Amino acid sequence: MKKMEKIACLNGFHLKCIAILSMAVDHTGAVLFPGELWFRYVGRLAFPVFCFLIVEGFRHTHDVYRYMTRLAVFALLSEIPYDLAFRGIFLEGDYQNVFFTLLIGIGMMKLLSMTALWPEKVVIVLFAMWLSVIVRSDYNYRGILLIFMFYVFREQRVFAAAAGGLWNFLYQGVIQRYGVISVIPILLYNGKPGRRMKYFFYIFYPAHLLLLYGISRVVAGSWQ
Repeated sequence: MKKMEKIACLNGFHLKCIAILSMAVDHTGAVLFPGELWFRYVGRLAFPVFCFLIVEGFRHTHDVYRYMTRLAVFALLSEIPYDLAFRGIFLEGDYQNVFFTLLIGIGMMKLLSMTALWPEKVVIVLFAMWLSVIVRSDYNYRGILLIFMFYVFREQRVFAAAAGGLWNFLYQGVIQRYGVISVIPILLYNGKPGRRMKYFFYIFYPAHLLLLYGISRVVAGSWQ
């Protein structure tokens, strides 16, 4: 463990930058270059890192309810950009953006922290997974499972990284296996927050989706 501490060179800000850059590449491929799979390979890194960070955020927040409110607000604000970018329509209810998954994950962790009884913990986790399926949030119950795995091993970084790496291979679809690369930045995390640009990372999600949608419309118009 001491060796890991010596090589840990990434703080929370660095991990957020890695996650959003990976996400931007992924979404660029999905919206503009759907036939180029290498965009999606790079993008598989984003979600595991975001889930790791949401657990870290829960551990260190001074007001979990304010944290949840912030996620809920941006979940709602991001839904139209999400639908425009990936569905091409203003608003639809078939699938919801990743903020909903993270919000459910935070709620799950809050409830888990309020009980020491494992039967109750199991019910809480199953309910959170069920809710994500009902809401049809991005990554649905699989995403909730990953957040739970990181939460369980929140004090053991190596086990958390290993669990996260395993999750990528258990996920349905071969492409998610590339997400195992997320193990590297997680292991290199030094536990420090780093530079604080809280709202930038929240705003980036709907903003880059709107930008990609706008570019896709311009490109589509040029082909007509």
